[in-house]
Parts: sequence; structure tokens; C-alpha cells
Amino acid sequence: MDLDFTDEQRMLREMVRGLCADVVSLDVVRELEDDPKGYRNEFWKQLGELDVTGLTIDEGYGGSGMTMLEAVIVYEEFGRSLAPSPHFASAVMSAGVLSRAGSDDQKQTWLPRIARGDAVVAPAWLEPGNGFSERGVQLRATSDAEEVELDGTKWHVPFASSADAFLVLVRIDDAVDCYLVDATTPGIALQQQKTIASDTQYAVTFDSVRVSSNARVGTAGSGWTTWTSVMVDGMIMLAAQAMGGAQHALEITTQYAKDREQFDKPLGAFQALAHYLADAKTTVDGGTLLVYEAAWARAQDRPVDRLAPMAKLFACQTFRDVTAMAQQIFGGVGFTLEHDIQLYFRRAKQLQVSWYDTRTLEELVAAAVLD
Repeated sequence: MDLDFTDEQRMLREMVRGLCADVVSLDVVRELEDDPKGYRNEFWKQLGELDVTGLTIDEGYGGSGMTMLEAVIVYEEFGRSLAPSPHFASAVMSAGVLSRAGSDDQKQTWLPRIARGDAVVAPAWLEPGNGFSERGVQLRATSDAEEVELDGTKWHVPFASSADAFLVLVRIDDAVDCYLVDATTPGIALQQQKTIASDTQYAVTFDSVRVSSNARVGTAGSGWTTWTSVMVDGMIMLAAQAMGGAQHALEITTQYAKDREQFDKPLGAFQALAHYLADAKTTVDGGTLLVYEAAWARAQDRPVDRLAPMAKLFACQTFRDVTAMAQQIFGGVGFTLEHDIQLYFRRAKQLQVSWYDTRTLEELVAAAVLD
């Protein structure tokens, strides 16, 4: 495994880091908390102009066609800056499903628009009271020869208010399919949900929503297989996002431990706190290497059925543990809105329970090791 990044990859990191610092500073992140839209048009537009939106979309459909190594570089910087955007939901998950299973017409219609940032396709997956497994998809769809009718509710749909379409996981005849549903279709209702991260999520209700049978993505009954294959890439990118957040949280905590004095010496001079920081540094470096290994293996088309869930499991746990430790070093002031560490602390827990939670990831790792 080659751990050296190329000059082009280092330039990509510098470009994304500079863009995040200029357009979505932490002050902007604060402004966008619980915002109905949840992201800045300027940031989204520039991601498209710099070919970052279409990072992993094939060049034939207007994307950059980059590897998972470039993707983790970008997502590390998203994690460091807490940059809010629909990139993961639309350009990774929805675009990934379309790329793998979409018809030629669906790909030609949607992938170039997603790559440019002209369209947002929000995946509608989770449901009230249900989990992350295939059994958790219970939104029923009844079909006839030409149309499908959807009835039910999806929860935690990211950036639903900005979506041009929804990629909806539905259950038909005890199998899971994916359907592309235009967001303006009659019978769709949105209600914003509040989260610990104060990000932008919605409950989306489908009340007798009728769509063409041609809106199905992939063959009948293949929806869950396609979704889980895309989630493999998603886990690696989310792990990179978690490690980027953990890196920055540790950096600002270490600086605070140098600057803040008690009993005429800096906090970092106290052995117990110094050991906390040393343990955190060791864990962060180890987690970063695990993410890079998973990205390298994916870029080399090697198996990542074990590495991908391991990376998200370890990275999200590290992000949560490091920010919890940081809150202790900052003390009570760290929980005030004026300090940045609380932003990372809340988002660490949100990321840990999102997309795949700890229990689901443990099951995936166990299956890869034992089955």
C-alpha cells in the first residue's frame, strides 16, 4: 500500500480546504443550523464548477471519474470544516445507485445534472420505528401494468426541501426496489425534523403517490443489493469525514491545552490531560490509516467488505470519543455556542448513528469475519 499522495491529490486537498474556509466557515455552519435549506448555493455552485460534485461519477456522464482515494481526501476536508451540502446524499448515494443500476435514459437524464450540481436527488430510505436492514424497508408499493402507487413515510431524508427527485426504497412482493420519484408529484408532503447535529433532515410522506413503472431503477427485486453495494463506498467516505472532524477537533483542543493556564501552568502540563491527548493522537492516526487502507483497497478493486464497515465503525467511534474528551478539557465553556468544539461533539454523535449505526456495522464486520 502506497501511503504517499500525488501532487494532484495534494492540490485537490488544498483546493477543497481553501474553498471550505472561504465559503463555509464555522460561522456559516452556525448560521445554517436547523435551516430549512441547509446549505449555501454559492458553495454548492463552486463544488460543481470545480468538478467536485461529480467526483466519483463517470466522465461519460459529466463527472470526474476519480478513485476512492480522491474521494476520501475531499471527505476529510468536509469533515474538518463541517461543510454542509447535499453532496453525500445526491452525488454519492443517489448517483451511485443510478450509475450501477439505472437505465440508459435515467443515467443520461440525471447523472450529468447531478455532476454539475444542477439537480439534487435525495435518497429516502429509513422509516419510523424500523432499522437499517432490508426488513426495515416497509413502505408498500402496489403496482399495475403502467403505474406504481406509494403509501408511507420516510424519515431522516437529507435536504429533502431542495430535492428535484427522491430515490425511494420500497417493498413490492417481499422484495425491495428503488424508484425515482419527482419531488413535485402530488401526494408528497415534507416536515422538517430536528436532530442533535441541527442539520437538515425531513420526514417525507407519500400519500397515494403514483409514478410510472418505468421509474424503477434496476431490475425487479434488485433494489436492496444495489443500495448495499453503494453503501460500501458510502461507508468509506463517511469514515473519512469522521476522521477529518476528529483531526480538527484534536488540533483545536491541543492548542487550547497549550494556551489555557491553571495554577500558573498550561493545561497540557498536567499529566492526566497530556495522556488523554496522547491517547487521542494515537487513535486518530490509527483511524486515519484504516480509512486510507480501505480507500486504497477500493481504488485497486480489492475486496472491502470487511474494511469498509471497520473503517466507519472505528472512525465514528474515534470522532465521538475524541470530541467527548475535548469537552472535558475545555470544561463547561466547551458546551457554549460560542466555542467550536460543541459543533464537532454534536456532529460526531450524529454521524455515528447515521446511515449505518454501530450495531449494524458490527454485524457487517462479524459477517465478513465469520460467515
